[in-house]
Amino acid sequence: QVHLVESGGGVVQTGGSLRLSCEASGRTDRMYTMGWFRQAPGKEREFVARISWRGGSRFYADSVKGRFTISRDNAKNTAYLQMNSLKPEDSAVYYCAADSSATLKEPDYWGQGTQVTVSS
Repeated sequence: QVHLVESGGGVVQTGGSLRLSCEASGRTDRMYTMGWFRQAPGKEREFVARISWRGGSRFYADSVKGRFTISRDNAKNTAYLQMNSLKPEDSAVYYCAADSSATLKEPDYWGQGTQVTVSS
């Protein structure tokens, strides 16, 4: 079992930056792909980014490519999402996810979410 806790959300103006953190606890000895999803009001949850166990493979949704960077520090059991050049359409609840599969298509573990609001 893995427990995920996100932090770092908040309110920022258009063009600003935020860094989200996701700290994992529990069975962190296993090799997990970690990633981020988001859900805006009235919309389905969508994939944002994922990173492989050793960090050598990273994949982004087209909507955030070039603006967001995912990273991880396995010594701290923490994944990060650096979000730059934020737009109002990035406003959503951001969820951290982890899974033993490489694709993170149906994650086994989810955090509780952290709200990101980008004001225009």
